[in-house]
Amino acid sequence: MKKVLVIGYVWPEPNSSAAGTHMMSLLTAFKAQDWQVEFATPAQRTEHMVNLDEYGISSQSIALNCDSFDDYVKAYNPDIVMFDRFMMEEQFGWRVDKHCPNAMKILDTEDLQCLRNARHEAHKGEREFNHSDLHSDIAKREIAAILRCDLSLIISSYEMELLNEVFKVEPSVLHHLPFMVDLSALPEQTKSYEQRQHFMTIGNFRHAPNWDAVLYLQKIWPLIRKQLPQAELHIYGSYPPPKATALNNPKTGFLIKGWADDAYEVMQSARICLAPLRFGAGIKGKLLEAMIMQTPSVTTPIGSEGMHNHLPWPGAITQNAEEFANAAVSIYTNQAEFIAAQKAGNELLHTLYDKAQLNDNLIEKIQLVSQNLSAHRMKNFTGQMLKHHTMRSTQYMSQWIAEKNKK
Repeated sequence: MKKVLVIGYVWPEPNSSAAGTHMMSLLTAFKAQDWQVEFATPAQRTEHMVNLDEYGISSQSIALNCDSFDDYVKAYNPDIVMFDRFMMEEQFGWRVDKHCPNAMKILDTEDLQCLRNARHEAHKGEREFNHSDLHSDIAKREIAAILRCDLSLIISSYEMELLNEVFKVEPSVLHHLPFMVDLSALPEQTKSYEQRQHFMTIGNFRHAPNWDAVLYLQKIWPLIRKQLPQAELHIYGSYPPPKATALNNPKTGFLIKGWADDAYEVMQSARICLAPLRFGAGIKGKLLEAMIMQTPSVTTPIGSEGMHNHLPWPGAITQNAEEFANAAVSIYTNQAEFIAAQKAGNELLHTLYDKAQLNDNLIEKIQLVSQNLSAHRMKNFTGQMLKHHTMRSTQYMSQWIAEKNKK
């Protein structure tokens, strides 16, 4: 039985974020192999975190910059260690290398932080994003973490291309893994066109692209409301701050709903999902949930990026506020367009997001690398060099903090 240690950036919250759902997909995929799985994190426990015990997954709280992790990881002695985002690899990777050198190291990037950050900076500067924006300190840290690991999971096909073509990362250390959808569990029937009403969006308010989308909707919504004066926009998401709840306006139908007990239910009750994302990275959980519940979506090129491989989008992809509003109204009022979007979503789910196929590919890749780990590492000289040089500074800083804390 393989022993897997997953070092999380946060406790998994599948009902709060797509990242939480993706993490649970990975944890349960490992458990399905009859592997022993433990989840460890330095993060604080939260009200919406999942109960891992129910899945047969043990959990452990660990400390940053503390030698106690050394004793912990030596005692657990994992065969595989997966880091949730590059910051966890920076913090704990050198300790794993020191005490469990034969453990296969996997990095789950979730999305490329350097890409999201570069786009955010370009957006704040009110200018177009270009590849030169990627050459940041965050990019250097993130790409270094990818190269130090034996395998990195990349959620978006666009990000795979970016890593190959812009950063020249060898394909052998990358694995494309989008969200995994259990096709056998898809609802046989969802609410009909006539049973649905209003528009909706959903997303963790703490996630900067989601909050920006809410602000952008304030500009878009009057354009929709002008054409559909009885329509409402229901905005759901975890952790709404006071600045968000202050936007609630029943007179204009702009309604901040906050936490949704059942994201799928509120998704299928709406006629259209709106996702006017202006920056970000990875692929978008809300848009996948829309496909699952057969809810057409209107989004942007950023929103749809890496999600449809040039197949028809289940709704519309638009470039500006006016296009966005007009497309939303058109699908909302045209049943034929609505049904065509549903069919496109179903095709995407079966073509790109089949959990059974994606899971088999992932486990096969992990088995292949782990069985030939020494040879695999020999081909990644840059990664070995980075372990030798770059991580020394991180290691010594961490050790200095640990000694300081002892005193």
